[in-house]
Amino acid sequence: MLALVDVEVRPQPAGLDIEETGDSYAANARLKASTVARLTGQWSLADDSGVEVDALDGRPGLYSARYAASDPERIQRLLQELGTHPYRGASFISAMALADPSGLVCAESDGICRGTILTTPQGTGAGYDPIFHVREAGVSYAEMGDHLRQRLGSRGKAARTLGPELRRCLGLT
Repeated sequence: MLALVDVEVRPQPAGLDIEETGDSYAANARLKASTVARLTGQWSLADDSGVEVDALDGRPGLYSARYAASDPERIQRLLQELGTHPYRGASFISAMALADPSGLVCAESDGICRGTILTTPQGTGAGYDPIFHVREAGVSYAEMGDHLRQRLGSRGKAARTLGPELRRCLGLT
């Protein structure tokens, strides 16, 4: 997603676990970006995301990663709670934040990918990807290739929105 920006991308430092205490995806992304930037003295780009199911009043939402102990258990719980409900609309939501080396957030963005929750998993992938069907792609999120994820996925949309601000903050324009 950052191929058009001439920067070296490094993963979060090993062993660093930042508790997501924010009340929104954006707040969690800001928290993670600021913390990593302050601890490393480097620019930091962080995200937070989740799946919100309309018929479940937006659950699991911010608690998507903590909805159960493992991906299969999270999927099972969501499918069990949704049951045979005929309305299965859902959204993948992502927020991104860029913090300077002092921890000051200088750019933020978000992205949404609308879809429906399938009754059974299709494809293999992390999280809720196998049960999230993207109408525009005609397949589950797990079955989408990188190009489609970047174009239709919530992270891809957030990254494209953040791109110009990222370039501005880094002085690359």
